[in-house]
Amino acid sequence: MIKKVVLVIEYDGSEYKGWQSQKFGVPSVQENVEKALSKIANHPVKVVCAGRTDSGVHASAQVIHFETDVQRNERSWTVGVNTYLPASISVVAARYVTDDFHARFSALTRRYRYVIYSAPFCPAILSNGVTWTYKALNVERMSQAASFFVGTHDFSSFRAVGCQANTPIRTVLNFQVRQLGQYIVLDVRANAFLHHMIRNFAGVLMTVGANEKPVSWAKEVLDAKDRTKGGITAPPTGLYFVDAQYPEHFNVPTRPLGPHFLPHVNEPAYELSS
Repeated sequence: MIKKVVLVIEYDGSEYKGWQSQKFGVPSVQENVEKALSKIANHPVKVVCAGRTDSGVHASAQVIHFETDVQRNERSWTVGVNTYLPASISVVAARYVTDDFHARFSALTRRYRYVIYSAPFCPAILSNGVTWTYKALNVERMSQAASFFVGTHDFSSFRAVGCQANTPIRTVLNFQVRQLGQYIVLDVRANAFLHHMIRNFAGVLMTVGANEKPVSWAKEVLDAKDRTKGGITAPPTGLYFVDAQYPEHFNVPTRPLGPHFLPHVNEPAYELSS
């Protein structure tokens, strides 16, 4: 009997060319996960993820699903699979779900965090886990600028030139900018994202935070609907996929918001969209 399993995956994307499997010899997270799962399942396994990540991008709670006709307990799908994974990838939760669950199409929202380390010198520790800037950033200005992005908009100014999405229209449900200890964190939740969308948000907000552009420039960029007006694309090193929300009846495992090195803060109670 075929059953569907959902896993929550954490990974450091520094050494991978993104989530998606590519041509032979190009390292990807998906390829490593499928190989490890296939060993435990004793048959080839293909997985589907909630949101594909680019080269160098990380995840603290990527959600995936796969189908299998073998019966294993949840420990086998976590601890067992982890024995075949590199140290940079870890399964942190597993659960059997109903046949109508789909990691991508059942997701109501997705959430990312972009972590900036603002200090005079580049960090030696976590150098591939944060985006460093020597510039002092004004968090209040960045927060004011980010407020322009909340709502349903044409985000053409924030999509990569090679973005293959059918439409640039997206709905940003929440966008918070806050100081967490030594980090400045951009915390964004939306129904879906365009290619490089958050990294382009980060590029604009860091420019505003450094007082190189006025707060109103963020809205000007949004209204322009033109990528050439949007400034730099920030590096992938600080970007994390941290959450995907699903209807409660699927009972998908949840994790504390990551990445785990950030100080814990009380999170607002976000209601699930219908």
